[in-house]
Amino acid sequence: MSTFNAYPWFQGKWRQKKQERLEERLQTLDLALKILVPTVLLVCLVVSIKFGSFNGYLQLMSRRSFATPLMTLGAGFTLVYLAFQIVRTVLWWRYKPYALPSGPLPRVTVIVPAYNEGAMVEKALYSAAASDYPADRLEIICIDDGSKDDTWFYIDRARQRHPDLIKAIRFPKNRGKKEGLYAGFTRGKGDFFVTIDSDSIISPDTIKQVIAPMLQDAKIGAVAGNVKVYNRARCLLARMLAVRFVLAFDFLRASQSMYGAVTCTPGALSAYRRQAIMPILEKWRAQTFLGGPANIGEDRALTNFVMRQGFYITYQRSAVTHTTVPETYQGLCRMYLRWDRSNFRESWVQLSFIFSNYRKRDRVLPIIDFFITQIEFPLTYLFLGLLFMSFFIYPFVMVKFFAGLGVITMVYMFYYIHQERDLEFVYGILYSYFAFFFLNWVQPYAFITLRNDHWLTR
Repeated sequence: MSTFNAYPWFQGKWRQKKQERLEERLQTLDLALKILVPTVLLVCLVVSIKFGSFNGYLQLMSRRSFATPLMTLGAGFTLVYLAFQIVRTVLWWRYKPYALPSGPLPRVTVIVPAYNEGAMVEKALYSAAASDYPADRLEIICIDDGSKDDTWFYIDRARQRHPDLIKAIRFPKNRGKKEGLYAGFTRGKGDFFVTIDSDSIISPDTIKQVIAPMLQDAKIGAVAGNVKVYNRARCLLARMLAVRFVLAFDFLRASQSMYGAVTCTPGALSAYRRQAIMPILEKWRAQTFLGGPANIGEDRALTNFVMRQGFYITYQRSAVTHTTVPETYQGLCRMYLRWDRSNFRESWVQLSFIFSNYRKRDRVLPIIDFFITQIEFPLTYLFLGLLFMSFFIYPFVMVKFFAGLGVITMVYMFYYIHQERDLEFVYGILYSYFAFFFLNWVQPYAFITLRNDHWLTR
């Protein structure tokens, strides 16, 4: 028997040293990137100005941009998109989190579905149990969805440590995340529900903060939390996603929150009013699409069910959770495939009520937001195909395009820098190139494989 296998302590020490060496290399890479990327951006700016990478944008209002039907389509959509991006920016700038009102706090049920999560679920439960929310007004329900690993061991250990706070449910076999949430909704006694993924860690004041908008305004039926990356220091991919999450989960949802139409309350952290959940619970559970059960995107589906009742959906920046993201390219693609398939499905569902009088006010901006988002998909890939053709015909176009891409991405990083105040924005620049080369296939593939409702990452 080898020394490595004979002495577990040796194995653990070896793994610790390996992790330390990895962290040292990441720190060195981090420093190099924070010097190299701004330098490359400066070169991109010079190249873009010299070779006219932005001439198309500067000439959008000229007659030449509307010379043919295809050019008219491209120029028209670009103008509309840029105009609405300005509207989004103004709304994001004006956004403010809701303050927690004074007075007694309501009963809250925290629901944590778990499947093959291992030790991470215990951390998630302890973060909820360590909340500064009054213990006599709080209950935590954790559902083991038929895990095949040691997840139940960690759930049960957390329950034994907090027997008056944590309730544990164990399914004999896997039923799906939706069934786990359903069990929590039907057994929970709270006036409000807070859902947390089993790989997410919340801050002590998160529960108070995430229900604050609903305590302030009875029209609000659901609240999306502020999702950040828990494992951002572990690899380059996670650091890129940390910046991406700020743009996706803060900028977009903060602007949508201003008209009460956040399109997705994320599984990592969301809150719901009981009166908004119970009337539609069975319909949500039994939802079908293309003749089969809608098993993925349960958070996006629940958002639609709540919104079509007339409730507003808002975002609470001060309600923070840190969630684990994929650390491999394969894991990332699977996550995006699941998200995109559910987004296509729920966009179709949203179309069925967005023109109705589902609520009395604030219906115009959600319609504009919806159509710009939906039209963006086919037009992006139409012009992406034309761009690739131009690369073959005029190779120098690649230089102009990729230089311009870096500069335009830097403009988007303004949102990140304003919010986070750090130099991690360089990873957002890297993500833009990474996404262009390695992720552009995901959305069209998700569209043509809509019937595939497998979880993929479970």
